[in-house]
Amino acid sequence: MSLQGLWRCAELLRSPFRPASLGSVRTATKRAGGTVSNHGGSPGKRLGVKKFSDEYVIPGNILVRQRGTVFHPGQHVRMGRDHTLYAAVPGYVRFYKIPGSRKDRKFVGIVLNKGEKLPRDETNLGRSRFFGLVDLNAFKKESAAEATAS
Repeated sequence: MSLQGLWRCAELLRSPFRPASLGSVRTATKRAGGTVSNHGGSPGKRLGVKKFSDEYVIPGNILVRQRGTVFHPGQHVRMGRDHTLYAAVPGYVRFYKIPGSRKDRKFVGIVLNKGEKLPRDETNLGRSRFFGLVDLNAFKKESAAEATAS
């Protein structure tokens, strides 16, 4: 090998732009950062229970906002197309489970009186509402009987 060939090899080794096979490789001075989905820019959806047990509601009040059916609609409660539960009649909110039912589902229902329990035993107690309405005549008789008894 001639002197000129040796000189050329030495020059290649000293150059910062030399081919990778002949020396060290340049590395990044900063690490590559990953991407974050959403970037924290989307607002919260305000999901959850809006009316709690024994709170008085009127028809149309939203009881629960949810994704999927965490709570299922019970007596006098309807479900919207985004699984929002809302009251169909005036009354008091009750949360309950039906023991022995499928996966112990949680239900939300509306009762007429504050102390009532759900699920209601309609065979022994009778229906509390007929066609979504309250029998006011029976309600007045009950309140008159209670007033005379005390």
